Amino acid sequence: MLGWRELLILLVIVLLVFGAKRLRNIGEDLGGAVKGFKKGMAEPEDPKQLGDGRDNETKTAPRREDSTPPRDA
Repeated sequence: MLGWRELLILLVIVLLVFGAKRLRNIGEDLGGAVKGFKKGMAEPEDPKQLGDGRDNETKTAPRREDSTPPRDA
């Protein structure tokens, strides 16, 4: 297990090798990749669910009303 001193030394070496600007760009790219991955995992796999966001209800034909009124009993 690395202690805090080893991690600090490692951070300084990485900072010297990559530089502050490049290290920031790498962090932004990594953060964007993580966001994209989470968004992809949240999207449904079923292509039917990729529609307009509404629930996919089965469409049924409208009910046909009888033309004769009900008889009084």
